[in-house]
Order: sequence, then structure tokens, then C-alpha cells
Amino acid sequence: MKQVLAALAVLSVVGCQTPYQDMGLMGGVTAAPLGGDVYRISARGNGYTDPTLIQDYVLLKAAETALQAGKTHFVIVGSNDASRQEFGQTQGVMQTNVYGNTAFTTYTPGSTYQIVKPGQDLIIRIGNLTGPNNIGAFDANQVFNAINPRVNRPKKA
Repeated sequence: MKQVLAALAVLSVVGCQTPYQDMGLMGGVTAAPLGGDVYRISARGNGYTDPTLIQDYVLLKAAETALQAGKTHFVIVGSNDASRQEFGQTQGVMQTNVYGNTAFTTYTPGSTYQIVKPGQDLIIRIGNLTGPNNIGAFDANQVFNAINPRVNRPKKA
């Protein structure tokens, strides 16, 4: 029974993660040209999204960007962790019990919690690289084929 409850808890959290989608209110991924063959790839997740998933999203978007432009490889020129932290506070609880002519009041303070919303920015250069000149370059087809099957895309209505 405990295993079933644990599996349901995991499935409910996984369902809340930011899917691989265009950037929106709940996060997503985008590619913006910066000039020539240089692009900024940005991905943002919500508080339920695993940071490694955001890394997959930026790499997949980089591969898609290169392939859509007819290029075979991409090189990461720069990267930036764009994660955000937010804090919340739960409400405190006060309870009064009366026993005869005496009232007892207890107060349980609220608690502070932290939400980390992962984010990643990459600056990439795309191109057609062959031979020994492709050191540090990612093969766009290989990256696409490795990451694409495991990303969660939104359901089409």
C-alpha cells in the first residue's frame, strides 16, 4: 500500500513539472537569434521542475535550432544559471480551549518555505563542422535523438 501511495505522489508531482513548450506563464523554452549564427536559448521551470530537466530543455532547443537552420552542430559559447528562489509563509494557528472557568490558548507559528524555480540560459553558435575542427561541438542530431524521447510535451487538445 505504501508503494502505491509513493507512486501516486511521484506521478502527481511529475504532472506539475513545466513541459517542453514555448515560453509562457508556467515556464518553457525559447530561442532568440543574436546575429549571424549565434542564438540565446532560455528555459524556465516552475517549482516542481527538476533542474536537470531544464538542462535537457536548453540542449534540445539548441539542437532543434541548429537542425531547423540546416546546420549539423552547435557550440556552447556561454551559459548562465537563471534559477530563481521564492519564499512563502504558511499561516500560524491559534487555538483556545476552555476548561471550567479557565481558558488555555496555544499558538503554533507558521513556517517559511523555499521554492526554487530552475532556469538556464545558453549562448550557442551553430554551424556545419566536420573533421578535427569540431572539438567542443555537439552533434545536433545525436543530442536531439538522445533527449527528445524523454521530454514531456503538452497534450494537444
